[in-house]
Amino acid sequence: MLDLLRQFVSGYVTLNPEDFSLLAEKVIVRSFDKREMLLRPGEVEQYMNFIIRGLARMYFYKGRSEVHLNLAKEKELIGASSSFLSGAPSNYYIETLEPTTLLSIHRDDLEKVYHQNSRIERLGREIITHFVLEKEEWEHACMRLDTRERFLQFVERNPELVQRVPQKYLASYLNMKPETFSRLKHLLKKRPSAAGNR
Repeated sequence: MLDLLRQFVSGYVTLNPEDFSLLAEKVIVRSFDKREMLLRPGEVEQYMNFIIRGLARMYFYKGRSEVHLNLAKEKELIGASSSFLSGAPSNYYIETLEPTTLLSIHRDDLEKVYHQNSRIERLGREIITHFVLEKEEWEHACMRLDTRERFLQFVERNPELVQRVPQKYLASYLNMKPETFSRLKHLLKKRPSAAGNR
């Protein structure tokens, strides 16, 4: 399990064995069944979570509709980052979609490690920067691309999620109606080369 975490952090900062051990000793393993809630609105996000196995979603309600902000799979992070960083109550639900195993670090423990080790503090800064840039890129794509382009880009980058995530959640994440997603998915099946040509 820790080898996957080591691979993940090495994409941001090179930690020597002592640095990584300091981080690893604060990490705990948490396991959840399918459809378990990790966080509800009003709760403070206490953990940064790295997915070892499984799948999770982050969403909120707009009226009766669920609006999805994140779908995370293996080797990705899931958590309400604004709540985690500020200590303020979250506005979001986080729920597992499959049996899920997480490597989690408590926000208090992470702060302690930051104070002890400047390289781990830099790692935290690099990860936060990456996710801010990724979020901005996604928001720009949602405004710039039309519905079909947005669908094709997502399928090209995340083909396994189309098989693992319920269609209505994918449609919500892509900001389109479920019937629109279904129509586009049907067209993709008829023209399998469409995604590869974009």
